[in-house]
Amino acid sequence: MSRVLIIVGLVIVAIGVLWPWLTRIGLGRLPGDILIERENFTIYIPITTGLLFSVVLSVILWLINR
Repeated sequence: MSRVLIIVGLVIVAIGVLWPWLTRIGLGRLPGDILIERENFTIYIPITTGLLFSVVLSVILWLINR
């Protein structure tokens, strides 16, 4: 279990470091992500981006446990 937590932590750190480059290729603004902009507030709900990260993380963990 500790090995999995360390790997998940490293993946989160890597995504955080790579985030400026990931947004340049369109990740974070995929079709299906909801963006509501009003005068006083902005709400961003990354549904498609979250699903994509979930699938990628699931595949990575599956490969590690294999």
